Amino acid sequence: MTTMKISTPQEVVHWEAASAAVLAAARWAEEAGVRVNIAVVDAGGNLAAFLRMPGAFLHSIDIAIDKAYTAAGFGLPTGAWTEALATHSPALRTGIPLRPRMVCFGGGLPIRHDGRVIGGIGVSGGSEHEDEVCARAGLTAIGLSA
Repeated sequence: MTTMKISTPQEVVHWEAASAAVLAAARWAEEAGVRVNIAVVDAGGNLAAFLRMPGAFLHSIDIAIDKAYTAAGFGLPTGAWTEALATHSPALRTGIPLRPRMVCFGGGLPIRHDGRVIGGIGVSGGSEHEDEVCARAGLTAIGLSA
């Protein structure tokens, strides 16, 4: 009789790392004078940590979470979607951005460990550039990359 493997361990971002990334991103944003919402999701897109700075836009709450979700789901920074879609058909270029929770502008980064996507971080409330730099500050603080 052979044994069938019914599960595979999946590495996900730990809650302590998720919390530390959110705090580091908020510190960067505060020093830059930007008020943002910051979300970290695990590899399955489940919210692992969230922080809303006082004065951050309310609509940016969901945008930050969706940026993290998109980055974790595809393993691609959200700001890379314009270039990624450029070579595809008009239908795909139009359709993908309309998918629920899909964000195709900067501020979301995948979180990688040993080459595997273990989550995503999303920031919303500043410019695309500010959001992405803020997200990178969160990853740098926990010793990981996009």
